[in-house]
Amino acid sequence: MITIDVFSDPICPWCYIGKKRLEEALAARPDVPVSIRWRTFQLNPDMPNEGMDRQAYLSAKFGGPDRAADVYGHIRKVGDQVGIDFQFDAIPRTPSTLKAHRLIRLTQRDHPDASEPLVQAMFKAYFLDGRDIGDIDELVSLAVEAGLKGDPVRTYLEGNEDLDEVKAEDAFARRLGIGGVPCFIVEGKYALSGAQEPEAFLPVLDMAVQEKSADISESPSEPGSPGAAS
Repeated sequence: MITIDVFSDPICPWCYIGKKRLEEALAARPDVPVSIRWRTFQLNPDMPNEGMDRQAYLSAKFGGPDRAADVYGHIRKVGDQVGIDFQFDAIPRTPSTLKAHRLIRLTQRDHPDASEPLVQAMFKAYFLDGRDIGDIDELVSLAVEAGLKGDPVRTYLEGNEDLDEVKAEDAFARRLGIGGVPCFIVEGKYALSGAQEPEAFLPVLDMAVQEKSADISESPSEPGSPGAAS
């Protein structure tokens, strides 16, 4: 099993694009078993818990609507290439993603089969439907869509469980030198930064598979196992 750690934020459009391109790469290597771990990175670690008006956010981040329009126009074109119909104008608020990251963490720990559908649902909800994924009601709804039970998720999100761990993981990413996302780390060794084309993943995946196979073949045999000295 090849492990890929994906440092990402569910309000990062390049992370959505990067997810699509990773999926294309994995489809080109159908015989490679992969485990994906979604890791915390906040684009806006100082965002208020309640989020902020989208236009105010864009003005603060880009200095005005014209610059924001240029940036998101380019992202929209790239999104079209990978099948994402970004609806940036439908987003009324930019949320804090702490609760979203906590929910991803909970799901990976307790319901791992639902983590991929949940992450996909978050991206779609925010970028295609303009839903506020900082809102507990919206997050509970997305969790239910992914197969989780709503009441335990609501209780979890209304508390602070895993909050310190999520913040610590964000800080850990920055100590690693990650300054932007997505960032893909394969087998804890090989990092690919940015929404790379699918072809960029293939040699890294192949190298990881070769190294893992070599490690297995070089491992000493257990006493009594096939190949052990008698």
